[in-house]
Amino acid sequence: MFTSNPFAELSAFISPTVMQTFIVVMIFLVAAGTLLDMAHKKSARYFFNHWRKVQDKGARQVGGGELASLAIQTAVVDVLTSGEFCSVQRRIAHLLGMYGFVAYVIATMVMVFSYPTPDTPTPAIWPALWYIGALMVCIGGYWFWFFIRADVSAEGNSPFRLMRADLFIVSLLASVTLGLVWAYVQSGGGSWANIFLGLSLIATTVLFGSIPWSKFSHMFFKPAAAFQKRVETANGSRRNLPPPADAPELYGSARQQPQNY
Repeated sequence: MFTSNPFAELSAFISPTVMQTFIVVMIFLVAAGTLLDMAHKKSARYFFNHWRKVQDKGARQVGGGELASLAIQTAVVDVLTSGEFCSVQRRIAHLLGMYGFVAYVIATMVMVFSYPTPDTPTPAIWPALWYIGALMVCIGGYWFWFFIRADVSAEGNSPFRLMRADLFIVSLLASVTLGLVWAYVQSGGGSWANIFLGLSLIATTVLFGSIPWSKFSHMFFKPAAAFQKRVETANGSRRNLPPPADAPELYGSARQQPQNY
């Protein structure tokens, strides 16, 4: 099962062109939803206006070489390793979900566009990467949902309590979980495969089509915000906040580590 391309098996019932068109539509929804979210919240305007204010209020100018260094630090620390999370568990869960989702999406696109039918044998690495990525998303996502998120671990609310802010994580987990179930049932020749496929497609459409109302687009905004924060620290503006005190470093170990970050 882990070396079989589920989309090649599906091509016996659904044309590869239909599958490819669906992916193109999802890409369009991501782009359009992100632009609509930026226009509605005026995120780009706020970012550039704030950037100009930071340059004016800074105690010193940050040169091009230092800006490049800060950009690399942002990419390595804040993006690739999720260094903004204080909790190790939260960071691991986020990394599992992030890298799993990237692997899952890339493997899906490669198999659908490059190996859509059994006539073109799929290298075993791509189905394996698809399954591993999906399992990583499930492990990180369900770990976060039931044990780590703030309203469960810190506020004591039920993990089954749903809010609009949960739209992204719920639709993501539903899409990937139903996709795994569909692939498993299809590989065994089960009659329920098409039902799970339909449910997975609905969840996937909700995931990519609800960007203006979910937290999906924050994955594009967070790197820019993290880079801006590093620039503000480097030029001394710090959003008009005082410099960090030494007390937290001296006495920080005397209190319990926060659980909701």
